[in-house]
Amino acid sequence: PKYTLKSFVVGPSNELAFAAASAIAQDVGNKYNPFFIYGGVGLGKTHLIQALGNEIWTRSGGKIKPKYVPSEKFTSDIVWGIRNKRMEDMKKKYRDVDVLIIDDIQFIGGKEKTEEEFFHTFNALYENNKQIIISSDRPPKFIPTLEERLRSRFEGGMICDIGYPDYELRVAVLKAKIQDKRANLA
Repeated sequence: PKYTLKSFVVGPSNELAFAAASAIAQDVGNKYNPFFIYGGVGLGKTHLIQALGNEIWTRSGGKIKPKYVPSEKFTSDIVWGIRNKRMEDMKKKYRDVDVLIIDDIQFIGGKEKTEEEFFHTFNALYENNKQIIISSDRPPKFIPTLEERLRSRFEGGMICDIGYPDYELRVAVLKAKIQDKRANLA
C-alpha cells in the first residue's frame, strides 16, 4: 500500500513508463497490454508496478483485483503444484485474476515448466482482456534464456525502460523520501 502513483517521483528517465502506467490505470486490459517495464536495479520498477496495481484497485473500488508476484514466487508455486499434483489450483490462482503483475521476469528464463505455465497463463489472461504487467532488468530481446514464444508475447505490447535518473531527479527522490519518513537532516 505504500507504493502509489502519487508518491512516484517523475523525471525524464521514467516519464514514459509513468505515463503508460497512468493510462493503463484508466483503461485496464485495453491499453498497453502487456505492459513490459525494464531497467537497472533500484530505479523504481517495483515501485511503479506495485503503485499501478494499487491505483487499479483503488479506482475500481476494489472490484478489479490485481495480483502481484515476484517471478521467484511464481516459480516456487509451479514447482509446488507439480510436486503435489495440484496444477489445477495453480492455474486457477494465476488465471482467475483481473491484473497479473510479475516482477523480475528474467528469472523464469531457462526454467522449462515455469516458462510453459507462464506462456499458457499469459495467453489465458490476454484472451480475456486481463491486464498483464511485467518487469525485468533488461528488455525481452536481451533475456537470453527466455523462450522465443514468450519473448514474442512480451514484445507485443508496450515496452518502456526506466533509465538512470539525472541529478535533479535524484535530489527530488531524496526530498520525497525525507518528507515521507519525516526525517530531519541536520
